[in-house]
Amino acid sequence: MSIPKLGLTLTNSLLSGGGLALTGAGLFVAVWATTADPQSFVWRYWARYTSSLERKLRPQFIWTKGSTIAAGQAAALFSLFFIHVLIQLPNIVLLLGSIATIIGPTVWVEKMRRDRVTLIETQLDGTILALANALKSIPSIGAAFQSVVLVVQDPTRQEIELAVKEMKVGSTLDQALLHMAARIGSRQVDSALSAVLIGRQVGGNLPKVLEQTASSLREMARLEGVVRTKTAEGKAQLWVMALLPGGLIYILNLQWPGYFDVLTQSLSGYLVILACGGLWVGGLLLARKVLNVDI
Repeated sequence: MSIPKLGLTLTNSLLSGGGLALTGAGLFVAVWATTADPQSFVWRYWARYTSSLERKLRPQFIWTKGSTIAAGQAAALFSLFFIHVLIQLPNIVLLLGSIATIIGPTVWVEKMRRDRVTLIETQLDGTILALANALKSIPSIGAAFQSVVLVVQDPTRQEIELAVKEMKVGSTLDQALLHMAARIGSRQVDSALSAVLIGRQVGGNLPKVLEQTASSLREMARLEGVVRTKTAEGKAQLWVMALLPGGLIYILNLQWPGYFDVLTQSLSGYLVILACGGLWVGGLLLARKVLNVDI
Protein backbone atom coordinates (compact mmCIF):
# COMPACT_ATOMS: atom_id res chain seq x y z
CA MET A 1 0.00 0.00 0.00
CA SER A 2 1.38 3.41 -0.98
CA ILE A 3 2.03 6.11 1.59
CA PRO A 4 -0.76 8.44 0.31
CA LYS A 5 -3.33 5.63 0.47
CA LEU A 6 -2.13 4.65 3.93
CA GLY A 7 -2.41 8.23 5.07
CA LEU A 8 -5.91 8.50 3.60
CA THR A 9 -6.98 5.29 5.40
CA LEU A 10 -5.60 6.56 8.70
CA THR A 11 -7.34 9.89 8.19
CA ASN A 12 -10.68 8.20 7.53
CA SER A 13 -10.26 6.02 10.62
CA LEU A 14 -9.44 9.03 12.76
CA LEU A 15 -12.39 10.96 11.36
CA SER A 16 -14.72 8.01 11.99
CA GLY A 17 -13.47 7.56 15.54
CA GLY A 18 -13.62 11.27 16.15
CA GLY A 19 -17.18 11.39 14.86
CA LEU A 20 -18.24 8.62 17.25
CA ALA A 21 -16.46 10.35 20.13
CA LEU A 22 -18.13 13.68 19.34
CA THR A 23 -21.52 11.98 19.03
CA GLY A 24 -21.08 10.30 22.41
CA ALA A 25 -19.90 13.55 23.99
CA GLY A 26 -22.86 15.43 22.52
CA LEU A 27 -25.31 12.84 23.86
CA PHE A 28 -23.69 12.99 27.28
CA VAL A 29 -23.87 16.80 27.38
CA ALA A 30 -27.51 16.77 26.21
CA VAL A 31 -28.52 14.17 28.82
CA TRP A 32 -26.64 15.98 31.56
CA ALA A 33 -28.20 19.34 30.64
CA THR A 34 -31.74 17.94 30.73
CA THR A 35 -31.33 15.93 33.93
CA ALA A 36 -29.21 18.26 36.04
CA ASP A 37 -32.25 20.23 37.18
CA PRO A 38 -34.54 18.15 39.47
CA GLN A 39 -37.49 20.32 38.34
CA SER A 40 -36.92 19.71 34.62
CA PHE A 41 -39.59 18.11 32.46
CA VAL A 42 -37.49 14.95 32.23
CA TRP A 43 -37.62 14.34 36.00
CA ARG A 44 -41.31 15.28 36.16
CA TYR A 45 -42.14 12.81 33.40
CA TRP A 46 -39.90 10.19 35.06
CA ALA A 47 -41.76 10.59 38.35
CA ARG A 48 -45.19 10.34 36.68
CA TYR A 49 -44.18 7.31 34.62
CA THR A 50 -42.63 5.37 37.51
CA SER A 51 -45.61 6.19 39.72
CA SER A 52 -48.04 4.93 37.06
CA LEU A 53 -46.09 1.67 36.77
CA GLU A 54 -46.16 1.17 40.54
CA ARG A 55 -49.90 1.93 40.68
CA LYS A 56 -50.46 -0.88 38.19
CA LEU A 57 -48.08 -3.30 39.92
CA ARG A 58 -49.13 -2.80 43.55
CA PRO A 59 -52.70 -4.14 43.12
CA GLN A 60 -51.08 -7.30 41.69
CA PHE A 61 -48.89 -7.64 44.81
CA ILE A 62 -45.74 -7.06 42.73
CA TRP A 63 -43.29 -4.91 44.65
CA THR A 64 -40.80 -4.13 41.87
CA LYS A 65 -39.98 -0.42 41.80
CA GLY A 66 -41.16 1.55 38.80
CA SER A 67 -37.77 3.29 38.64
CA THR A 68 -36.08 -0.09 38.10
CA ILE A 69 -38.28 -0.85 35.08
CA ALA A 70 -37.83 2.67 33.67
CA ALA A 71 -34.05 2.47 34.11
CA GLY A 72 -34.05 -0.84 32.23
CA GLN A 73 -36.00 0.78 29.39
CA ALA A 74 -33.57 3.69 29.24
CA ALA A 75 -30.58 1.31 29.17
CA ALA A 76 -32.22 -0.76 26.40
CA LEU A 77 -32.89 2.35 24.29
CA PHE A 78 -29.33 3.60 24.78
CA SER A 79 -27.92 0.19 23.79
CA LEU A 80 -30.17 0.05 20.72
CA PHE A 81 -29.06 3.46 19.46
CA PHE A 82 -25.41 2.73 20.29
CA ILE A 83 -25.56 -0.47 18.21
CA HIS A 84 -27.25 1.52 15.44
CA VAL A 85 -24.37 4.01 15.41
CA LEU A 86 -21.83 1.19 15.26
CA ILE A 87 -23.31 -1.14 12.64
CA GLN A 88 -26.13 0.91 11.08
CA LEU A 89 -29.20 -1.18 11.85
CA PRO A 90 -32.05 -1.03 9.32
CA ASN A 91 -34.45 1.79 10.08
CA ILE A 92 -37.38 -0.61 10.45
CA VAL A 93 -35.44 -2.62 13.06
CA LEU A 94 -34.55 0.56 14.95
CA LEU A 95 -38.16 1.79 14.84
CA LEU A 96 -39.71 -1.52 15.94
CA GLY A 97 -37.10 -1.99 18.66
CA SER A 98 -37.71 1.50 20.02
CA ILE A 99 -41.49 1.05 20.04
CA ALA A 100 -41.19 -2.36 21.75
CA THR A 101 -38.85 -0.93 24.38
CA ILE A 102 -41.07 2.08 25.11
CA ILE A 103 -44.49 0.41 25.27
CA GLY A 104 -43.42 -3.15 26.08
CA PRO A 105 -43.47 -2.91 29.91
CA THR A 106 -46.85 -1.15 29.96
CA VAL A 107 -48.39 -3.75 27.65
CA TRP A 108 -46.87 -6.60 29.66
CA VAL A 109 -48.12 -5.21 32.99
CA GLU A 110 -51.62 -4.85 31.54
CA LYS A 111 -51.46 -8.44 30.24
CA MET A 112 -50.42 -9.64 33.70
CA ARG A 113 -53.37 -7.77 35.22
CA ARG A 114 -55.84 -9.33 32.78
CA ASP A 115 -54.43 -12.82 33.33
CA ARG A 116 -54.69 -12.30 37.08
CA VAL A 117 -58.31 -11.14 36.84
CA THR A 118 -59.12 -14.14 34.64
CA LEU A 119 -57.59 -16.50 37.20
CA ILE A 120 -59.53 -14.86 40.04
CA GLU A 121 -62.75 -15.24 38.05
CA THR A 122 -61.93 -18.91 37.48
CA GLN A 123 -61.51 -19.42 41.24
CA LEU A 124 -64.52 -17.29 42.17
CA ASP A 125 -67.24 -19.95 42.30
CA GLY A 126 -65.07 -22.18 44.48
CA THR A 127 -64.30 -19.25 46.80
CA ILE A 128 -67.98 -18.34 47.19
CA LEU A 129 -68.87 -21.98 47.82
CA ALA A 130 -66.11 -22.25 50.45
CA LEU A 131 -67.46 -19.11 52.13
CA ALA A 132 -70.98 -20.57 52.14
CA ASN A 133 -69.73 -23.79 53.76
CA ALA A 134 -67.77 -21.78 56.35
CA LEU A 135 -70.86 -19.75 57.26
CA LYS A 136 -72.73 -22.97 58.07
CA SER A 137 -70.44 -23.51 61.06
CA ILE A 138 -69.15 -19.97 61.74
CA PRO A 139 -71.80 -17.31 62.40
CA SER A 140 -69.48 -14.33 61.85
CA ILE A 141 -68.86 -13.50 58.20
CA GLY A 142 -65.54 -11.86 59.07
CA ALA A 143 -64.35 -15.05 60.79
CA ALA A 144 -65.65 -17.03 57.81
CA PHE A 145 -63.46 -14.97 55.48
CA GLN A 146 -60.46 -15.69 57.71
CA SER A 147 -61.15 -19.42 57.49
CA VAL A 148 -61.54 -19.24 53.69
CA VAL A 149 -57.98 -17.89 53.40
CA LEU A 150 -56.68 -21.35 54.36
CA VAL A 151 -58.46 -23.19 51.53
CA VAL A 152 -58.20 -20.85 48.52
CA GLN A 153 -55.23 -20.34 46.25
CA ASP A 154 -53.39 -17.28 44.97
CA PRO A 155 -54.25 -14.73 43.71
CA THR A 156 -57.66 -14.91 45.42
CA ARG A 157 -55.97 -15.72 48.74
CA GLN A 158 -53.89 -12.54 48.51
CA GLU A 159 -56.98 -10.39 48.00
CA ILE A 160 -58.90 -12.00 50.87
CA GLU A 161 -55.88 -11.76 53.18
CA LEU A 162 -55.60 -8.04 52.47
CA ALA A 163 -59.34 -7.57 53.10
CA VAL A 164 -59.02 -9.41 56.43
CA LYS A 165 -56.05 -7.22 57.41
CA GLU A 166 -58.08 -4.11 56.58
CA MET A 167 -60.86 -5.32 58.87
CA LYS A 168 -58.34 -5.96 61.65
CA VAL A 169 -57.10 -2.37 61.51
CA GLY A 170 -60.55 -0.83 61.71
CA SER A 171 -62.26 -1.05 58.32
CA THR A 172 -65.76 -2.43 58.19
CA LEU A 173 -66.58 -5.54 56.19
CA ASP A 174 -68.40 -3.45 53.59
CA GLN A 175 -65.42 -1.15 53.11
CA ALA A 176 -62.94 -4.04 52.88
CA LEU A 177 -65.03 -5.86 50.25
CA LEU A 178 -65.59 -2.68 48.24
CA HIS A 179 -61.85 -2.00 48.25
CA MET A 180 -61.20 -5.55 47.08
CA ALA A 181 -63.70 -5.18 44.24
CA ALA A 182 -62.07 -1.89 43.18
CA ARG A 183 -58.59 -3.45 43.17
CA ILE A 184 -59.62 -6.44 41.06
CA GLY A 185 -61.86 -4.60 38.59
CA SER A 186 -63.98 -7.56 37.49
CA ARG A 187 -67.70 -7.57 36.82
CA GLN A 188 -68.07 -11.13 38.10
CA VAL A 189 -66.26 -10.31 41.33
CA ASP A 190 -68.45 -7.23 41.77
CA SER A 191 -71.57 -9.38 41.37
CA ALA A 192 -70.36 -12.01 43.84
CA LEU A 193 -69.34 -9.47 46.49
CA SER A 194 -72.61 -7.59 45.97
CA ALA A 195 -74.46 -10.82 46.73
CA VAL A 196 -72.47 -11.15 49.98
CA LEU A 197 -73.15 -7.56 51.05
CA ILE A 198 -76.84 -7.55 50.10
CA GLY A 199 -77.45 -10.96 51.67
CA ARG A 200 -75.76 -9.77 54.87
CA GLN A 201 -77.83 -6.57 55.02
CA VAL A 202 -81.26 -8.03 54.24
CA GLY A 203 -80.77 -11.17 56.33
CA GLY A 204 -82.04 -14.61 55.44
CA ASN A 205 -80.17 -17.79 54.67
CA LEU A 206 -76.86 -16.32 53.48
CA PRO A 207 -75.15 -19.70 52.85
CA LYS A 208 -78.02 -20.68 50.55
CA VAL A 209 -77.77 -17.37 48.71
CA LEU A 210 -74.04 -17.86 48.25
CA GLU A 211 -74.51 -21.40 46.96
CA GLN A 212 -76.99 -20.12 44.37
CA THR A 213 -74.53 -17.35 43.46
CA ALA A 214 -71.75 -19.91 42.95
CA SER A 215 -74.07 -21.99 40.77
CA SER A 216 -74.92 -18.91 38.69
CA LEU A 217 -71.22 -18.09 38.26
CA ARG A 218 -70.50 -21.62 37.04
CA GLU A 219 -73.36 -21.37 34.53
CA MET A 220 -72.08 -18.00 33.30
CA ALA A 221 -68.59 -19.45 32.86
CA ARG A 222 -70.06 -22.35 30.86
CA LEU A 223 -72.01 -19.98 28.62
CA GLU A 224 -68.93 -17.81 28.07
CA GLY A 225 -67.01 -20.91 27.02
CA VAL A 226 -69.75 -21.78 24.52
CA VAL A 227 -69.69 -18.22 23.15
CA ARG A 228 -65.88 -18.28 22.81
CA THR A 229 -66.10 -21.57 20.91
CA LYS A 230 -68.81 -20.29 18.57
CA THR A 231 -67.04 -17.00 17.84
CA ALA A 232 -63.50 -18.41 17.47
CA GLU A 233 -63.90 -18.93 13.71
CA GLY A 234 -65.31 -15.43 13.27
CA LYS A 235 -62.39 -13.92 15.19
CA ALA A 236 -59.95 -15.81 12.96
CA GLN A 237 -61.72 -14.40 9.91
CA LEU A 238 -61.49 -10.93 11.46
CA TRP A 239 -57.71 -11.27 11.72
CA VAL A 240 -57.53 -12.40 8.10
CA MET A 241 -59.66 -9.45 7.03
CA ALA A 242 -57.39 -7.10 8.99
CA LEU A 243 -54.07 -8.42 7.64
CA LEU A 244 -54.97 -9.51 4.10
CA PRO A 245 -55.12 -6.05 2.41
CA GLY A 246 -51.65 -5.04 3.59
CA GLY A 247 -50.13 -8.39 2.62
CA LEU A 248 -51.85 -8.35 -0.76
CA ILE A 249 -50.63 -4.82 -1.51
CA TYR A 250 -47.07 -5.78 -0.56
CA ILE A 251 -47.06 -8.93 -2.72
CA LEU A 252 -48.56 -7.22 -5.78
CA ASN A 253 -46.14 -4.29 -5.51
CA LEU A 254 -43.25 -6.72 -5.12
CA GLN A 255 -44.34 -8.78 -8.15
CA TRP A 256 -45.16 -5.77 -10.34
CA PRO A 257 -43.32 -2.66 -9.13
CA GLY A 258 -45.36 0.47 -9.63
CA TYR A 259 -48.64 -1.48 -9.81
CA PHE A 260 -50.37 1.01 -7.48
CA ASP A 261 -48.72 4.18 -8.79
CA VAL A 262 -51.88 5.14 -10.62
CA LEU A 263 -53.60 5.59 -7.25
CA THR A 264 -50.93 7.99 -5.98
CA GLN A 265 -50.70 10.25 -9.02
CA SER A 266 -54.17 11.81 -9.14
CA LEU A 267 -56.86 13.18 -6.92
CA SER A 268 -59.29 10.44 -7.94
CA GLY A 269 -56.73 7.83 -6.92
CA TYR A 270 -56.40 9.35 -3.44
CA LEU A 271 -60.19 9.43 -3.15
CA VAL A 272 -60.32 5.72 -4.03
CA ILE A 273 -57.66 4.98 -1.38
CA LEU A 274 -59.59 7.03 1.18
CA ALA A 275 -62.88 5.28 0.37
CA CYS A 276 -61.33 1.79 0.48
CA GLY A 277 -59.55 2.56 3.73
CA GLY A 278 -62.75 3.85 5.29
CA LEU A 279 -64.70 0.77 4.19
CA TRP A 280 -61.92 -1.50 5.52
CA VAL A 281 -61.85 0.19 8.94
CA GLY A 282 -65.65 0.26 9.07
CA GLY A 283 -65.83 -3.45 8.27
CA LEU A 284 -63.34 -4.26 11.03
CA LEU A 285 -65.26 -2.20 13.59
CA LEU A 286 -68.59 -3.75 12.57
CA ALA A 287 -67.19 -7.29 12.68
CA ARG A 288 -65.65 -6.62 16.09
CA LYS A 289 -68.96 -5.34 17.40
CA VAL A 290 -70.80 -8.40 16.09
CA LEU A 291 -68.28 -10.79 17.66
CA ASN A 292 -68.23 -8.96 21.00
CA VAL A 293 -71.10 -10.96 22.53
CA ASP A 294 -72.02 -9.88 26.04
CA ILE A 295 -73.63 -12.44 28.36
